[in-house]
Formats: sequence, C-alpha cells, structure tokens
Amino acid sequence: MITKSIPSLLTVGNLFLGIVAIILVFNEKPEHAAMMVIIAMLLDGVDGRVARALNVQSEFGKELDSLSDVISFGVAPAFIMYVVAFQNLNPTVAWIITALFPICGALRLARFNVVSCAPGYFIGLPIPAAGGVLATMALFKNDISVTILLGSTLVLSLLMVSTVKYPNFKKIGIPRSAIWVIPVVVAIAVVLGILLPHQLSKILFLPLLLYALYGLKKNVDRRLKRRFRKRHPEAIGTEEPVQSDTSA
Repeated sequence: MITKSIPSLLTVGNLFLGIVAIILVFNEKPEHAAMMVIIAMLLDGVDGRVARALNVQSEFGKELDSLSDVISFGVAPAFIMYVVAFQNLNPTVAWIITALFPICGALRLARFNVVSCAPGYFIGLPIPAAGGVLATMALFKNDISVTILLGSTLVLSLLMVSTVKYPNFKKIGIPRSAIWVIPVVVAIAVVLGILLPHQLSKILFLPLLLYALYGLKKNVDRRLKRRFRKRHPEAIGTEEPVQSDTSA
C-alpha cells in the first residue's frame, strides 16, 4: 500500500511547494519562491517515472498531477511575476496578463489529458517549463524592462496553447532498483535551494529559456521549409539521398 502511494506523495509534494512559493513571494522572498518552483519541477519530473517503475500508474495519479501543476507552475509563477514586477502597473493590464498565464496552463494540461501527442513530443510548451522560465525570469526585474517581462509572460502563455512541438523527456525511465536515489536527490536540491536560492534560480533560467526557444525555432524552421517547397516544387526529390549509418 505504501509503495503504491509513493508517486502520489511526490505529486502532493509538488503541490505543497507551489503553495509555499506563493506564500514566500508575498513575504518578500521571491528568490526562495522561484527555487520552490524549480524543486517542484524536479518532483514533477520523477513522479510519473516512479509510477511506471513501480507499475502503479492510475487515472487518479494523472488527474492529481494536472491539478498540482496548475498551482505549482501556473498560479505560483504568475504571482511571483506579479508581485515582483507588475504590481505598480495599470491594474487592468497587470491582472489580465497575470491571469492569462495560469488559464493557458490549465488549457494546456486539459488538452494534454485528452489529445494524443506525437511519440517523443509534447504539443505546446509544457507548463513546468513555462512556469520555471517565468518564476526565474522575475528575478531579473532590475535588468529587464517591465515591457519585456509583460511581453515574455504573454508569449509563454501563448506557447503553452500553441501547436509547437517540444521534445518529451518523460519517457526516459528510472530503474526500480534506483528509486532510492530520488529522496537523496530531492533532499540535496532542497538544501541547495535554501542555501543558494538567488544563484541557483538565475543559473537554471538559461537552460529553461533555451528549451522554450528551441521548440519555437524548430517550428519556424518547419514553416520556412514548407514555404520553400511550395515555391520550388521542382527542388523536392532532387537532393542526393543520404546513406543512413546502421552501425551501433
């Protein structure tokens, strides 16, 4: 019974950290709040893998995961950005942009639960990545203008409900024998997050941003190729075939 509950406990931990992040940012600790979102991403990344390793996947776990993600990666990052950067703006603009992010995140999760994705890909920017980018970007409020922060929040919201394809790394499993490592990794992440919240959050901003931009770039490349093929149909099939490397 306890074994079957481990994935759900990890998901509840994800939800708990999202709530803590909201409390921390309203207590003027945005660095710690952003770090809670990052650690919640870690828990979100392993709960499904643990469930598959233990062979205890369930619809309950799937729904709990989605509900937790809305709070931890939708509401919490939006509040972090609002408190840090948007509070002194026009209320109408600030409230709409802030609300739009978790709304698009909820739509993204609902679509994920009912629409089959291409193997190895997500359709739309995953909400944990979007939330991670938003939460850590807020820490650069003194280096980035508010206009850019508003625009970035809007772009991240739209990317979640877009049809842009993003690589799916969730299929990389965890051996059952290695599950004991997860609590150690989480504990280390929590300690580092408490001791170095400002530095770690800013360091992790870059890879998260690159992931968000990667899907956008690939989508632009595909569109440019389609336009080229429409304009130059004679070029299709004229390229020399590339031999595939079948060596191990």
